[in-house]
Amino acid sequence: MTDMTEGGPVRAPDPEKNLLETTPRKSQGTRRGGGDPATRGRTTIADGVVEKIAGLAARDVLGVHAMGSGLSRTFGAVRDRVPGGSKSVTRGVKAEVGELQTALDLEIVVDYGVSIADVARAVRENVIAAVERMTGLEVVEVNIAVSDVKLPEEEEEVPETRLQ
Repeated sequence: MTDMTEGGPVRAPDPEKNLLETTPRKSQGTRRGGGDPATRGRTTIADGVVEKIAGLAARDVLGVHAMGSGLSRTFGAVRDRVPGGSKSVTRGVKAEVGELQTALDLEIVVDYGVSIADVARAVRENVIAAVERMTGLEVVEVNIAVSDVKLPEEEEEVPETRLQ
């Protein structure tokens, strides 16, 4: 069977021939994977990464004075004053990260006079939005424990240092 086109007679491909045999083969070393590149591998996100994102997002909410319990804040204040020490953004945050989902526990101190329910709702919304946007994980729950209220006349809990 022939086909007449502008370029002259062209022979139709023989259905008996295997097309793979007539096309040049690429060597196995240069073979490209098939499918969407996003599906070629696995991404894992450490608990600490989610804890940092959640800690920063929670601290951004108006009415959150600090994160963590009194004892952890005291140790954190000491650590912050040590040369080379850094402020722990994960203080008061615990994350459990799975392959597709994460759950968070936060411990916060609120300023006196704010609505704790409103602050908790704003913290939840801000943390969920930040974690889901940055990690792609579904946040299934954000548990918030209010461990203290910061009164206006209270001094900051910064222990005296003995080094002079």
